[in-house]
Amino acid sequence: MTDSRCRQLRLVFGLGLFAAAMCLLFGCAGHGSNRVQGYVEGEFVYVASPLAGQLQSLNVQRGDRVKTGDPLFTLDNIAERAVLDQAQEQLAQARSTLEDLRKPRRPTEIESIEAQLRRARAAYTFSQKEFERQERLAQTGARALEDLDRARSARDQDRQHVAQLEADLETANLGSRVDQIRAAEATVQAQEAAVARANWDFSQKSQAAPQSGAVFDTLFRQGEWVPAGRPVVVILPPPNIKVRAFVPETQIGKIHVGDPVRVWVDGVPKPYVGKVSFISPRAEFTPPVIYSQESRAKLVFMVESVFDPQIAANLHPGQPVDVQFGE
Repeated sequence: MTDSRCRQLRLVFGLGLFAAAMCLLFGCAGHGSNRVQGYVEGEFVYVASPLAGQLQSLNVQRGDRVKTGDPLFTLDNIAERAVLDQAQEQLAQARSTLEDLRKPRRPTEIESIEAQLRRARAAYTFSQKEFERQERLAQTGARALEDLDRARSARDQDRQHVAQLEADLETANLGSRVDQIRAAEATVQAQEAAVARANWDFSQKSQAAPQSGAVFDTLFRQGEWVPAGRPVVVILPPPNIKVRAFVPETQIGKIHVGDPVRVWVDGVPKPYVGKVSFISPRAEFTPPVIYSQESRAKLVFMVESVFDPQIAANLHPGQPVDVQFGE
């Protein structure tokens, strides 16, 4: 075989491979020029706990369907339960102290002060009368001035004692001082924050499904140690399932967000109908040459399409599909 013949065969073979590649890329093999190839893509939801712990229970298995709020897994929470109980006890103690400070003194304490006040008033009444008697005697010269001064001093002391007990009785009825009550209120607020934090830590040891969907995978077994933030369950919600296709530059101008789209799946006689949700603003492949009429045909743009949850549940990530845009 001559070199010329070999070159011709290689050229024909190369053109055949190029044609086959273009057909695979743009879906031209038996589907018409208005279809392109694509694949199903899933955006998974990875459910994890922000705290570490041993996996105590796993409530789901791969392939299960879950609804929002369904329990997924629980980590060991003995330490968090103890911290929460301690914080709640300290909060109850702080609230009790605050209520005690806001109340007046006990009835028996007030009765004691009132009894002392009655006794002091009686003593003041007697000393007042004794002072008046000594004052009259001093005016007649029957008594010395020292006795009058002594009577005046006793009267003044009794009067001050009465004033002191009256103030003590008023304070007992008012309760504690304002600064003591404010300090107790701050303590209660701090303990309430501690309870809220402990309750949050305790609740994070059990995780529920944030969305409805299929359990795509479980990454740990019961009894294994789960590091903080490491996903345990992977969920694929139907709204997170989409179809990605790569459209040539010559067709991208005809496609708009919201346009209807039909997707053919192997083994399914009728296409699934959805709508375009995203068109990439950048080309997925750019040839290393200046754009020309010939090279522009090599540019493709990624287009994403979404479907109703009932339809999306029939699609599987990685599944190849044929996509047709428009009516």
